[in-house]
Amino acid sequence: MARSRKTGQAITGWLVLDKPLGMSSNQALGKARWLLNAKKAGHAGTLDPLASGVLPIAFGEATKTIAFMMDAQKGYRFTIRWGVSTSTLDAEGDVLARSAVRPDRAAIEAVLPRFVGEIEQVPPAFSALKVDGKRAYALARAGQEVALKARRVRIDALRLLERPDADHARFAVECGKGTYVRALARDLARALGAEGHVSALRRTRVGPFGEKQAIGLGALEEMVHKARALEVLMPLAAVLDDIPALAVSDANAQRIRHGQAIALTPQQAQALATQTLPDMPAASAECMVYVCCGNQPVAICKQEGARLKTVRVFNDENGVS
Repeated sequence: MARSRKTGQAITGWLVLDKPLGMSSNQALGKARWLLNAKKAGHAGTLDPLASGVLPIAFGEATKTIAFMMDAQKGYRFTIRWGVSTSTLDAEGDVLARSAVRPDRAAIEAVLPRFVGEIEQVPPAFSALKVDGKRAYALARAGQEVALKARRVRIDALRLLERPDADHARFAVECGKGTYVRALARDLARALGAEGHVSALRRTRVGPFGEKQAIGLGALEEMVHKARALEVLMPLAAVLDDIPALAVSDANAQRIRHGQAIALTPQQAQALATQTLPDMPAASAECMVYVCCGNQPVAICKQEGARLKTVRVFNDENGVS
């Protein structure tokens, strides 16, 4: 009998899934959700079917923290195959052009600094961005010309890992939100006077989650059979390290859960100020705060001066809090 989403387990926590090749992010999410018989789940950041690697999946109340992962820095390893450019900028597309140019290590390393920092990048035509209300990839597949505007993206690091043969080069990149590795490969090839496309892509990190924490679907299934699946879940708060945290009393926790604002004591305000990073708002201005009571998550609140106002409340569920 098929499992019902309505009658699934109410578990909470983050799973760092190692998504396999050939499976969409939604398919991987559905499989993980089915294995854990979870009532509610969502993923933080799509990976193409031709890409593998880190796919963070939130279960239960952790889905309320997905927004905090959308701006997280991401890491990738990718391989460019020189000599051929394609319509999709990866191995799936139609061949657009060929070239005999095979950049050597010195040439490649000479252009890499151009692509580090804040750069302008035109997204791939085969992307999920919307053009006049329609997905760009749907228009591209229908044979329509897709003209996307350049966007500003951030690349924090870009390294040439190896050049195993004349036809291939492997890279590692650390980048911010909205960066397309396929577009980066396209632009690298152009800068080198070559044709090229991404022949392999693996995501190595999303925010605090990396490859060492990732578990494959096969291993997850084994954990389920051993009734140990919940052991692989990470706490809801694992993605909230970049915002201040505050422990409150049972009484204030109840007020917050009922949507009531609470007043901060001078000591609490000082405690939040000491956690504020240089690029965060000042303690007296508005900022987001993770509120807990003991080991239990209570809510995400907004600090407004000496008050905390409820933004998202966490309900008690099984799993890792």
